[in-house]
Amino acid sequence: MTDAVPLARRAAAEFTGTGALVAVVVGSGIQATALSRDVGVQLLANSLATVFGLGVLIALLGPVSGAHFNPAVTLADWWTGRRGTSSGPRQVAVYVTAQLAGAIAGAVLANAMFGERLVRWSGHARWGGHLWLSEAVATAGLVLLVLGLTRTGRAHIAPVAVASYIGAAYWFTSSTSFANPAVTVGRAFTDSFAGIAPASVLPFIAAQSAGAAVGVGLAAALFGRPAPATRAAVPSPTTAHDSAVARP
Repeated sequence: MTDAVPLARRAAAEFTGTGALVAVVVGSGIQATALSRDVGVQLLANSLATVFGLGVLIALLGPVSGAHFNPAVTLADWWTGRRGTSSGPRQVAVYVTAQLAGAIAGAVLANAMFGERLVRWSGHARWGGHLWLSEAVATAGLVLLVLGLTRTGRAHIAPVAVASYIGAAYWFTSSTSFANPAVTVGRAFTDSFAGIAPASVLPFIAAQSAGAAVGVGLAAALFGRPAPATRAAVPSPTTAHDSAVARP
């Protein structure tokens, strides 16, 4: 039970996991563009790295913090199972702060590893209704998956299931499935394949928030509401990916 782990350690795990996820997304995107000029090959390399990296991070840090790495997952977890508890709002605030800080640190680290300026605001505009719809769909699916695994007693397969979903969503959404507000913010700090222009960040986060609400509703409709005795921290993330957790 992650609730038995001190909140400071859980926050450290969320910071580390989200940072590592963004470093994987951004770093693999930079590497892919350096090795190939084919956009399809670039996206394939970026998505494969994200799938493998995310799966490892969930398996490693899930027992510590639940491996959310994603404010949308953290808020969905609180809304469905922690409202009314004294620790709920505090944990949400700590988790989301750690995730945002980790995402920014991860982008800066990736820039540094490839000899880029530590902070390079992205010039990659991602603007349009089809992209916002994609983010809503991707995030709804992620939240539904995380809550569904928990409510059906299959949280132990989260490393494979969540990573597989993010990998698929890279390809079936036009936005390449950021599905993660923290990762979206972090990716604004890199002017690379995985970046997103600062002006595009808020609409993405709004779409992701709407998608998270839809995911919570679908989970209630399909799996019912969890009994009070079974409510626990969601044992899986993100990501945003990216991107993410990500187009990157």
